[in-house]
Amino acid sequence: MARTRWLTVKDILDDLNVPRSTWQEWREKGRTPTCKRLPNGQLRISERAYEAWLESLDEVAA
Repeated sequence: MARTRWLTVKDILDDLNVPRSTWQEWREKGRTPTCKRLPNGQLRISERAYEAWLESLDEVAA
């Protein structure tokens, strides 16, 4: 079984070319992919969840 690849918020911000403030706004509105909080407080998003979230955006935009 393949290991899950975990992305940082910065990885996603860089991929989408959006500022952190936009991410925070989306997160407050519940519009980000599902995140896991590490014991040190950092967030991680599984690559699978990120890709599914992107696909769901395509459906909304269509």
